[in-house]
Amino acid sequence: AYRVSHEMRATSTALTPYRTAGEPLRRAAPGTRRPMRTIAPPTVVAKGLESFGGSNAANSGGSLGRRNARRSHPKIVPISNARRTVAKNVVLQDNGVEDDESFTAIDANKRYAPQHSETSKSNAETNKFSAAQNHIVHQISTEPSGGTLASCNRNLALEMVRVTESAAVAAARWLGKGDKIAADGAAVRAMRQALMHVEFSGRVVIGEGEKDNAPMLHNGEVVGTGVEPVAEIAVDPIDGTTLVAGGRNGAVSVIAIAERGAMFDPGPAFYMDKLVVGPAAVGHVDITRSPTVNVHAIARALKKPVSEVTCVVLDRDRHVGLIEELRMAGARIKLISDGDVEAAIAVCDPESGVDALFGIGGTPEGVIAAAAIRCMGGEIQGQLWVRSPEEAAACRAAGMDPMKVLRTNDLCGGEEVFFTVTGISDGDLLDGVNFHDFGATTHSYIMRAPSGTIRYMKTYHRWKDRLGQTNKLQDSLTGGGGVFEL
Repeated sequence: AYRVSHEMRATSTALTPYRTAGEPLRRAAPGTRRPMRTIAPPTVVAKGLESFGGSNAANSGGSLGRRNARRSHPKIVPISNARRTVAKNVVLQDNGVEDDESFTAIDANKRYAPQHSETSKSNAETNKFSAAQNHIVHQISTEPSGGTLASCNRNLALEMVRVTESAAVAAARWLGKGDKIAADGAAVRAMRQALMHVEFSGRVVIGEGEKDNAPMLHNGEVVGTGVEPVAEIAVDPIDGTTLVAGGRNGAVSVIAIAERGAMFDPGPAFYMDKLVVGPAAVGHVDITRSPTVNVHAIARALKKPVSEVTCVVLDRDRHVGLIEELRMAGARIKLISDGDVEAAIAVCDPESGVDALFGIGGTPEGVIAAAAIRCMGGEIQGQLWVRSPEEAAACRAAGMDPMKVLRTNDLCGGEEVFFTVTGISDGDLLDGVNFHDFGATTHSYIMRAPSGTIRYMKTYHRWKDRLGQTNKLQDSLTGGGGVFEL
C-alpha cells in the first residue's frame, strides 16, 4: 500500500495550481518530507465574492487563499447590494446601472485612486497601504460628478414623485365637493411646500401663471433649497380641476424637469392645436394635413383598419368640425371633458386603448405633455392657436410665429428630461388616491428620457398608528387629517 501525505489528500484539482487535471498522483519518496505549499495572497480581496470558479480559483488560491487573505488583510471593504463579475483580475461592479449607462472597470493590478476631486487623488497617494501589500475594492458611483442635472437626476426623480404625491393627496380631499378653486389652492400649496425641501435650484417655466391667477408657483419663481443642480420645471398641481370638483375620472398631478433653456416658454400663447401619436406612428403624421389624412396614416402605421383607430378629443364647442370629420373618416372617438395631459400620456401607452389625440388645448399642458412623450418615445406636433388679433400681436412681439409647427424637441429639448405623474382620481392611465384607516395609497409613473425607463410606483402613506391615532407631527401638506410624511 502506498502512503499518501496529508497535503496530497486535502488537495483538489481545482485548488492545485502546480498539478494539471490529467497528471496522476505521485507517491512520496521514502524518508523524504514533502514541502508545504505556500499561497500568495490574492490580488483582489473583497468580502462577498464567495466563488470564483474554474481557472480563477487556481489563480486566486481558492477558498484557502481567500481565508488566509482575510486574516492577513483586515482592511477589506465589503461590496454590498451589487452584482459582481470577476474575470482575470478585473472587477466589474454594477451599482444599479441603467441601460444607457456604462459599467466601471477596476484594474486589480493597479492601485485604485478615486478621480472625483483633487483631494481624493491626494488621499490616495498618501495611503499607508502600498499596492503590493493590499488592494481595497471600493464602491464606484456610476454617476458623473459635478452639479449638472445629469449627476443626480435619478435621485431627483424620486424626490419629485414625492412632490406630485403631496399635491395629489391634498387635491383628493376635495374630490366631488364642487369647489375647484379650493382644490387647486390645496394642491398648489402642497406642491410648493414639498418643492422647497428638494435639494436643487429650479426655475418655474410652466406654472399656474396668469391664466389660473395663482399666488404661488408662478412663472419665473425659483423653488428648491438653492443648491445645485439647476433645472427648469413645468408643473401642473391639478390637470383637470373641473374633474376633481365634479368627482370625475382622469385628474392627475404632474411635474416635468429639464436643463435650463430646454423647455418652450409659451409666454402670451395660452392655447395650441395639438396632434399626439404613440411610438409606432412617429414620423407618419403631419399637423398641417387634414385629420382625415392623418387618421389613415395612423391606421397604416398601426396596421389596423381606420374603424379601429381611437382618437381622443376634448369636448369643446370649437371641436365640432373636428369631431364630425373624424366620424366621417371612420375613426372611433373618445371625448374627454378635461385633462389632455393625461390623455396625451395615455396615447403613448399601448395598453390604454387610445391611438391619437387631436384638438386645441392649453399650451402649458402641451409643454408638460412633451416631456412625458420624450420619455415614452411618442411624438407631439403643435401650432399656436390665437384667439384675437391682440393675442397674435403679443405672440409676434415675443418672437413667436403662430404658423410654425412646434415638434417634440421644440417643446421640450435637452438630454436630461424626466417626468412624474400621480393620479388624483381614477383614469385610463393611473388609479387615483385611496384613503384608508392608516393613511392613503397613491399611484405614480416616473419616467426618464435618457434611458427610456418608465417606473410604476404604488405608495402606501401611513400617518396613523395601529390604534388610529395621528402622529404628533401635524399634516401641513394636506391641510389636516393626519400626518403626511412622504
